[in-house]
Amino acid sequence: MFTGIITDIGTIRQAEQRGDLRLVIGSGYDMASVAIGASIACSGACLTVVEKGADWFAVDLSAETVARTAPGLWAQGGRLNLERALKVGDELGGHIVTGHVDGVGHLVSATPQGDSIRLVVAAPAALAAALAAKGSITLDGISLTVNSVEDQPDGSVHFCLNIIPHTAAETTLDALPQGRTFNLEIDVLARYLDRMMSVRNHTM
Repeated sequence: MFTGIITDIGTIRQAEQRGDLRLVIGSGYDMASVAIGASIACSGACLTVVEKGADWFAVDLSAETVARTAPGLWAQGGRLNLERALKVGDELGGHIVTGHVDGVGHLVSATPQGDSIRLVVAAPAALAAALAAKGSITLDGISLTVNSVEDQPDGSVHFCLNIIPHTAAETTLDALPQGRTFNLEIDVLARYLDRMMSVRNHTM
């Protein structure tokens, strides 16, 4: 489990396609405290440490993981939001995050609003029912609050977020090029409610 509070920004030093995709990620974490087999959320995807060095760790991504996450995210030189797994007694500063990506969002607009940035992101129709104003969403591993939601004619949804300067400075949201995509994870409660409603509708 994670909280969506980013504690480091890693850089992909090497991306090598083996049987799976092996990434070597540079990190500022104290790697002596990171065990082989530990879970680290990398821009919202929970990945397992399979090797490590003084200032890096390696993970393997299956074809399924690559297919279900934001395209282009895992390229050499790319930056990743990092969060180590929650330990008992840790402060829960964001919300409960599982590290399982539910879908990919697309940047619609990024507009300055005071000192902050008003971000509008398009989410696929499959996630529309799970997004609500004042609810939680994880965007590339970052715990954020949805400000507003606007349903689209094709069934997809646009949702609005407010990115304060601290969040932009401490995450990869400091760069928002046109066409950027994001890993999305809906609130865990919304995921279970969606499943419950789906089962109910199939049994009625």
